[in-house]
Amino acid sequence: MIRIRGMHKSYSTGKVVTEVLRGVDLDIEDGEFISVIGPSGSGKSTLLHAVGGLDSDYKGSIEVDGKDLATLSDAELSGYRNETVGFVFQSFYLLPHLTCLENIALPAVFKRGAQMDTQAANARAKAVLEQVDLAEKADALPTMLSGGQRQRIAIARALFNEPKVMLCDEPTGNLDSKTGAAVIELFRTLNERDGITVIIVTHDPRIADSTPRKILVADGSLTEVDDADPDAEADA
Repeated sequence: MIRIRGMHKSYSTGKVVTEVLRGVDLDIEDGEFISVIGPSGSGKSTLLHAVGGLDSDYKGSIEVDGKDLATLSDAELSGYRNETVGFVFQSFYLLPHLTCLENIALPAVFKRGAQMDTQAANARAKAVLEQVDLAEKADALPTMLSGGQRQRIAIARALFNEPKVMLCDEPTGNLDSKTGAAVIELFRTLNERDGITVIIVTHDPRIADSTPRKILVADGSLTEVDDADPDAEADA
């Protein structure tokens, strides 16, 4: 599903160049559920954004579902982001003036090829609302919801185009521990029931411990975390 080879990523500030990722390799199989952990500034989100096609300024290769992202045009990258991956962020990014149903149906506006009419878009939005157990909130505005409910709406929006991969950047960062655990359980259900590959960037060791596979990003490298090693996550 995801194949990363020799990925280098650096940032420049004036004459100072900071290398964040130093020739990393990573394979993620179709249907995996993994967490990515590591110190702040280690490159966790950078890695996620590159896989999601949000950042193309890197060296090396990233292949997702048979597509080499570096070879895609801007239009093809937009199609990839809209059709292959679903994004879930810490801050929800819901439009406050739109209802939950309208927020979820937004991806239909950017869908390439055959356009989805309003009736079909609303029907799909209602279907994913049911998947996240919020069918009764279709006509509510985001400001009327709790943090956990808003994140579920954001997840429903990410599910709209039936993505193969869900990329989640600190999805529980604005939630209390109980609500965060419920959101992670929803991701687990989507992974096990629908076979969606789920990748979660997190600082929370409890979230990381709940995934079958963990990747540590530190000092520009990626390391598989062995739960039997008590020092493996010391800096996460």
